[in-house]
Amino acid sequence: MSEQRFTVDDLLHLMAQLRNPDGGCPWDLKQTFATIVPSTIEEAYEVAEAIEREDFEHLHEELGDLLFQVIFYAQLGSEQERFDFSRIVDTLVRKLVRRHPHVFPSGQLYGDNNIADIDESEVKRNWEAIKAAEREAKGEKGTLDGVAEGLPALTRALKLQKRAAGVGFDWPEIDGVLEKVEEEIRELRSAIANEGAERAREELGDLLFSCVNVARHLKVDPEAALRQCNRKFERRFNRVESALKEDGRQPADASLEELDRLWDQAKSGE
Repeated sequence: MSEQRFTVDDLLHLMAQLRNPDGGCPWDLKQTFATIVPSTIEEAYEVAEAIEREDFEHLHEELGDLLFQVIFYAQLGSEQERFDFSRIVDTLVRKLVRRHPHVFPSGQLYGDNNIADIDESEVKRNWEAIKAAEREAKGEKGTLDGVAEGLPALTRALKLQKRAAGVGFDWPEIDGVLEKVEEEIRELRSAIANEGAERAREELGDLLFSCVNVARHLKVDPEAALRQCNRKFERRFNRVESALKEDGRQPADASLEELDRLWDQAKSGE
């Protein structure tokens, strides 16, 4: 006989008990919408990391941790009589049905929904048009309105660029983007040499923004690319450190030339 599995209803009950003033968890009772935001961001990144590492054995656990964040917000919303989990689900389903008219032409989740003959490019155009109409209904009339400021900077830059490109403000080819990167490097060099730290900071931001544009034209997620680079750096530096530890030394005990040599060895070993 298989073990009985818990359901979303069980999870909602558990959350209510954690927040129960009479016998609940002291830590959970102290939390607010604002205080659990860092945990939400961390859990989302842990899901992304598990996928990038193809750690599918533990992905369901990471997804559960992320789901728990939604459940926590739902409990807080219910306590404050703002919304509950059922309203979250209802709003989501209605939005997804509205944004997929090629799948739900009747505008209903159930019923006579004959899937339309439509290609992916048309789906994307329709999706963006529907989202634009939704933004306008919210009073967000500008092309760039509604791009969340709380996003990681690389991700927000990518979204801003996609919005601008959607109305034609874009380089037709990647060569123009690469030339812009080279221009920004020259301007950064000039600012460092002649204009001081504040100007250099601004030019560095311009360079990073241009690099995100390169990623967009390559259809690469810049956040994912940088995370991959971070792991590569970590892996190679750990090998450098391990090589030094074999001699009873730390990186601080080695010269830059020796560190570079060990780094090259770690790199070639891959």
